[in-house]
Amino acid sequence: MMDDQTAGGPSEPEAVRASPRENPKAGTFVTETLPEYDGGRQVTVYVPPDRPEAIVFAGDGQGFAQWGRILESHDVPSTMIIGVHGLADEMARLHEYSPVFDEERFAAHEEFFVEDVRRWVQSRFDVALPAERSAVFGYSAGGELALALGLRHRDIYGSVFSGSPGGGYKPPNQMPRTLPRVYLFGGSFEPFFLENATRWAYALREAGADVVMSEREVSHGAKAWRGEFPLMVEWAFGR
Repeated sequence: MMDDQTAGGPSEPEAVRASPRENPKAGTFVTETLPEYDGGRQVTVYVPPDRPEAIVFAGDGQGFAQWGRILESHDVPSTMIIGVHGLADEMARLHEYSPVFDEERFAAHEEFFVEDVRRWVQSRFDVALPAERSAVFGYSAGGELALALGLRHRDIYGSVFSGSPGGGYKPPNQMPRTLPRVYLFGGSFEPFFLENATRWAYALREAGADVVMSEREVSHGAKAWRGEFPLMVEWAFGR
């Protein structure tokens, strides 16, 4: 996962189009360790200042949950962010996030992410929203995770946000009959990841899905993904 020093590229992401809020209120962060998986895995939650109208689940939560601060200054629905922490080891992270490398490891992480974490959120925060108000998000290898979980669990995640997805998990020959809405993102200066995103956009559109494919003049990094995130939320949950 890129940090601010390596993120970005020759040009900044296009300015976020969501309308800024005046004097935004601040949400809070809660981090707890859930014991059900891998000897205990941390989850960080951004709790918005107002009752959540939407919820986004994501991997790499140790960094991603902090993006709730970005939403506070934009006129988007009140959105809770559930960030399941990822692994520092890139190969182990990939095995959790992509179903094509280690099916058993992926399945164990999938059950934790989809079932245990969601149950905990409902119990801990009294929040359980329908699929049309729920999304799954990820970037790079996490973009593969978002696509895999979104296609497998359309009844839970009505929207998928996938930034610069990796190339291990590819569109299946036979798409599910019911598909989520999908917002894909790729940068002109990250051709491998842009190609992956474009491949998914084409396959999903051919299968009848509602798809946005956003391309920006950026390279692979968190700065670009952060710039796109409010647009994803506005598109999926706009007032």
